[in-house]
Amino acid sequence: MTVQDSPADLRAFTHDWQEWHTRQEARLADPHGFLAITDLHWLSDAPQRFPDAPGAWSTGTDGVTVVLDEGEELVVGGTPVRGEHRFGVLPERGGVDAVWGDAVIEVAKRGGHDIVRPRHPDTPLRTAFTGTPAYAPHPRWVVTGRYTPFTEPRPTTVGAAVEGLEHVYDAPGQVEFELDGQELALTVFPGHGPGSLLVLFTDATSGVTTYAANRALALDAPAADGTVVLDFNRATNLPCAYTDLATCPLPPRENRLPVAVEAGERIPRERGGS
Repeated sequence: MTVQDSPADLRAFTHDWQEWHTRQEARLADPHGFLAITDLHWLSDAPQRFPDAPGAWSTGTDGVTVVLDEGEELVVGGTPVRGEHRFGVLPERGGVDAVWGDAVIEVAKRGGHDIVRPRHPDTPLRTAFTGTPAYAPHPRWVVTGRYTPFTEPRPTTVGAAVEGLEHVYDAPGQVEFELDGQELALTVFPGHGPGSLLVLFTDATSGVTTYAANRALALDAPAADGTVVLDFNRATNLPCAYTDLATCPLPPRENRLPVAVEAGERIPRERGGS
């Protein structure tokens, strides 16, 4: 992928980036997105009630259960439920969204722990959101790399934004590329689409102009010859950059780049960014 520096090409490049960033902001500011989270509740075998969700919640070998009082109701998968409802054993990084009025109650498993994470559209973090600062996009931050798969996916344990929590991903390979004259490599994790990849990384801007803990870069599926494009203009913040109620993974140690990637999203205003 090559982008010329002619004014017309730069305008088109910037326009494409702005459309992408607008979509990113819309997802973040969704009425039930991460900015709408009001609390992060860790479940145990003892039933607990929470001020921002109905029912008494617990978990055990059979998974998550909620017991709703008379007059309380959740809608799960389009079906109203009352009394006792069993969500069952949830898969790691999986979850169920239960509707409660204009709120959504996320029931999920993160780092081996069952959680309840209510999302209310009127939470101040969401209603006050004015957008995420970002570097001006430029083609110099679009580089071509080469994906090399591991012989077998490597279980890779990384830390999390929540102290004491760990995530385990099966890393399928690494991407090698050159930036600012340096040969670099990043371990990649599976992405959201078929064949796509995800990179978690930090660099020399982390904690200075970009969020200290992590940024993410989504990569399209590599070409048949392993070629893959890294557009660092599209490096994004994870939810933990905005709220302490997220369980985001941290990058593996080898993904701490020694160069300054002055591209992509910067420290959110919610964390003191400008």
